[in-house]
Amino acid sequence: MTRFTLNKTAAALALATATLPAAQAAGPQLNLSVYNPADKAIFPVSSSLVTGKHDAILIDAQFARKDAEALVKQIKDSGKTLTTVYISHGDPDYYFGLDTIKAAFPNARVLATGPTIAHIKATMNQKLAFWGPKLGNDAPARLIVPEPIKGDTLKLEGRELKVIGVDGARSELSVVWIPSLRTVTGGVPVVGNQHVWMADSKTPEARKTWKQTLDRISALHPVKVVPGHYLPGAKLDLTSVRFTRDYIDAIETELPKAADSKALVEAMKLRYPNLGGEADLELGAKVLKGEMPW
Repeated sequence: MTRFTLNKTAAALALATATLPAAQAAGPQLNLSVYNPADKAIFPVSSSLVTGKHDAILIDAQFARKDAEALVKQIKDSGKTLTTVYISHGDPDYYFGLDTIKAAFPNARVLATGPTIAHIKATMNQKLAFWGPKLGNDAPARLIVPEPIKGDTLKLEGRELKVIGVDGARSELSVVWIPSLRTVTGGVPVVGNQHVWMADSKTPEARKTWKQTLDRISALHPVKVVPGHYLPGAKLDLTSVRFTRDYIDAIETELPKAADSKALVEAMKLRYPNLGGEADLELGAKVLKGEMPW
């Protein structure tokens, strides 16, 4: 897989930000608002609405219908025309709400990277079979598969939103970088004020790549970072990046010392006594200790 050089990439992105084309620099200022259902939902997943003077781009579509409907209201209240929905990750909490979004905004394009589309296609039926009964009336009426994004850039009224990390060893850790706002949003790498989902990163190499992604985000010096999942009390800045990285380090410290998953859970609770999302910790611990296939 393609490896990236963090310092060179960060420097190139910083240079690109500093030397924006005149047309882009002269374009209207963008704004960003976040919808996150927090602890009222199964998954406290974030959706970001980026707006210009007339148009808008939505990053991620929510999981439950009721939250997608709340997101539709937020978009309509903005008074902007939704041109694009970008799905930043292939898990269902990022795209199950697409049917509700498309029903309200039928002309909006739905885009994602190739790896995200492949992940959705490979897992969507089994995800719906599992989550549909649990969601009940909040389940999607139909599943929508995004179209592939061309290149790595979305444009909103002359300003760029860059997808970064697709070239990395774990393309599923990609995020969206908005240079004009100095904001990182979308994806799963950053978590705020809850136990971090570790089941998808059971090998040391996977965790190393994850930390490299977090370092890459930090090297951009963003002023705002929207965690893919967060609970109340999380800070939408580099604090959550550092929290996520420290949590991974803590897992790696406690993992070899723990006799089993229960011991690992207790060790992490001692380190982080006030975090929500204990079910994520418990399942992840079973996977990391080899007690549960994943």
